[in-house]
Amino acid sequence: MSIVQADNLRELLLSQTPMIDVRAPVEFATGALPWAANLPLMVDDERHRVGLCYKQRGQPAAIALGHQLVAGSVRQQRIEAWRAFIAAHPTAVLYCARGGLRSRLSCEWLAELGVDCPQVVGGYKALRGFLYRYLRDHSTTQPLTVLAGMTGTGKTALLSQLGHSVDLEGAANHKGSSFGRPLDGQPSQTNFENRIAIALLTVQHHHPGRTVVVEDESRTIGARHLPPYLVERMANSALVVVNVPFEERLERLWQEYVVERHADSLAFYGDGGDQQFADHLRASVVRINKRLGGLRTQQVLALVEQALVAQQRDNFASHRHWLAALTRDYYDPMYSYQLDRKRDKIAFSGSPSEVLAFLRNH
Repeated sequence: MSIVQADNLRELLLSQTPMIDVRAPVEFATGALPWAANLPLMVDDERHRVGLCYKQRGQPAAIALGHQLVAGSVRQQRIEAWRAFIAAHPTAVLYCARGGLRSRLSCEWLAELGVDCPQVVGGYKALRGFLYRYLRDHSTTQPLTVLAGMTGTGKTALLSQLGHSVDLEGAANHKGSSFGRPLDGQPSQTNFENRIAIALLTVQHHHPGRTVVVEDESRTIGARHLPPYLVERMANSALVVVNVPFEERLERLWQEYVVERHADSLAFYGDGGDQQFADHLRASVVRINKRLGGLRTQQVLALVEQALVAQQRDNFASHRHWLAALTRDYYDPMYSYQLDRKRDKIAFSGSPSEVLAFLRNH
């Protein structure tokens, strides 16, 4: 019986072909494709036992143990999960770690029931390798345009209006600042890099010849690290700076870091949402205390406490006080210093509408 093999990795990624990942959940959590479904041939404990058997007694004994562990109703349940996914996604492909025994066996079991599912040549290792090389090569050979601006200028919103942009914060599931930590966590480092590479690949496919635009970021976004070759490319790229009045920036930060965050906390934590929101604000201030300094940290925390007490009476208006102090005394000076060091790289500076027009036309 022959197994159909899917070997056009670029097309699989560009089309976001539905994928069945038959690796164990612990492998999937470390790195996977964003749209892949983890329907394992063996769960973590089974894989661990088979791995130990392989080390102690060799491959034949390990294969025999695997068949023993995944047999009868267990085997039937896993095949049915694959069949259901393929029925819902007729173009689906299947992969394991390296395109070896697990994916081949899974495809064979499906084929015995008359279901054909292509096996990805080289498995996840080949997909990951393709994305790693693409991101590295793009970063070392292709120009970027970096969108800069003070905190609260709406850079991410501007990027979303450009077809030839990549949202690095979106890939990291983090809004960049101490206050932008997500409720649902960040992707693994590998998945973060995979997301960036897929976004770059997609942009270049749909907008060939256009220079990709990214937001000005530090080396880290939350707990995720930009690859060093991407950091170097960004540091040597042309800057486009968006300028927005302070009060308008403050209003955007208030809406995003206070109003929306509070609503998200209530939706995510239910009755504990208010407490989670308060704890989040306090922890976010404390997290930057080394750069704020002890006295300023205490002053901002005092304003936060006053706002938390008053928020139900004044519809969260008091939160603007600590946000204004933090923006004026911390974020703006820090960003001004960083921008001054890059003055020679600024290609354009203007209002949001002017910047958007420039980026669309250049």
